[in-house]
Amino acid sequence: MYEGDTIAAISTAPGEAGIGIVRMSGSKAFEITQKIFQSSSGKSFSELRNRGIYHGFIIDPKTHEKMDEVLVSKMRAPHTYTTEDVVEVNCHGGMIAVRRILELLLQNGARLAEPGEFTKRAFLNGRMDLSQAEAVIDLIRAKTDKGMDIALEQLEGSLSHKVQEMRESIIHMLAHIEASIDYPEYDIEEVTYDTLLKDAKQIKEKIEKLLETSDTGKILREGLNTVIIGKPNVGKSSLLNALVKEGRAIVTDIPGTTRDIIEEYINIRGVPLKIIDTAGIRETEDVVEKIGVDKSRELIEKSDLILFLLDVSKELSKEDELLIDLVQNKKAIILFNKIDLDPKVSIEKLKDKFPKKSIIEISALKGEGVERLQNEIVQMVYGGQVSIEKDGLVSNVRHKNLLEKALNSITITIDTIQQGLPLELISVDLKDCWDYLGQVTGDTVSEDIIDQIFSNFCIGK
Repeated sequence: MYEGDTIAAISTAPGEAGIGIVRMSGSKAFEITQKIFQSSSGKSFSELRNRGIYHGFIIDPKTHEKMDEVLVSKMRAPHTYTTEDVVEVNCHGGMIAVRRILELLLQNGARLAEPGEFTKRAFLNGRMDLSQAEAVIDLIRAKTDKGMDIALEQLEGSLSHKVQEMRESIIHMLAHIEASIDYPEYDIEEVTYDTLLKDAKQIKEKIEKLLETSDTGKILREGLNTVIIGKPNVGKSSLLNALVKEGRAIVTDIPGTTRDIIEEYINIRGVPLKIIDTAGIRETEDVVEKIGVDKSRELIEKSDLILFLLDVSKELSKEDELLIDLVQNKKAIILFNKIDLDPKVSIEKLKDKFPKKSIIEISALKGEGVERLQNEIVQMVYGGQVSIEKDGLVSNVRHKNLLEKALNSITITIDTIQQGLPLELISVDLKDCWDYLGQVTGDTVSEDIIDQIFSNFCIGK
């Protein structure tokens, strides 16, 4: 980012729409708008009051040709998204109108914004910290109401406040250490060790509490990576259709119909599921189908949850036995499918093969048992020791990794204190913890990491 540059970009998605928005930020935003905007009131842009929306036309200053009828927002620094002067042009939607206005802004002194540069400026100018900036993209990409609520909480600083509290506590601890080192004649070392141990344990508890929320947070942010497996023609595509509530997957009586991987996002009571319907796992000579089978095995290894279907209307096959062994050590829900047909296996004996798994009897084709399956999925996400509170919930993998490093540092600090080792050694690990926590909020993060984070943003945000 070049300091002082005025940037511009289209902020709305491409395609036909009622309106399109072109955004501009920087020291020359008002000067450029003065050249190209003709207000209906007859006043020049410089005469219009701050924080107002004004009707008029975008004019090409060279030809004086009207390019579009618009509403222009005027927002003076520092009370703006970027803390710089900001102008937003609301024009007619569609590719042509927004593109022509953007080109006009670029011709008159602005440059095209880099991905995420508006939010990056907000971060660099101190309006928000890095975790809040990352929440902006989470808001845009949210797949459920709960995912959006979590992103909004983080944007408002719920995680930032908790991290800053811990960093302030560490600063006080380091101050105690410095005092003991600098003024040994006051004999406060013993008191310092007791105080440090108490404070370090409190910080450790807070970090652990945040990390407990990370699995649920990641799922609500990115979706539960859920794989449907079973032998060919067991009803995998029918189950996908029942969950999606539309005929997305091809359903036939021919084994091996699903040769590729079919993916759908669905919302189950606020939990986003990335449902993957895999090719049936079996021995096959078909080259294309074999690629799909190999891909299915790979997806099983990477999945968060497996939905394993067994056809109870038929005897168990070699493929069934293979999959039964495969899911024993995986997080899986076992589905006895086609219960609307006469069973050819003993349901009770079949249950004995899955002593530690949730088992649900369903008819995927008729939708029987699907609601119970949905209840079980929600319980698995929110059950156990995972907190469902939005406040301070960790949903970002980068944040989780940094908190794990901070936890390791504070754990070593506690061990060092309990062993009565010199205060200088204690301060080393304590400063590492402070640094890792600072990387969450961006206080101690490198420029390369900042660039990498904002490169994932869309242009115009």
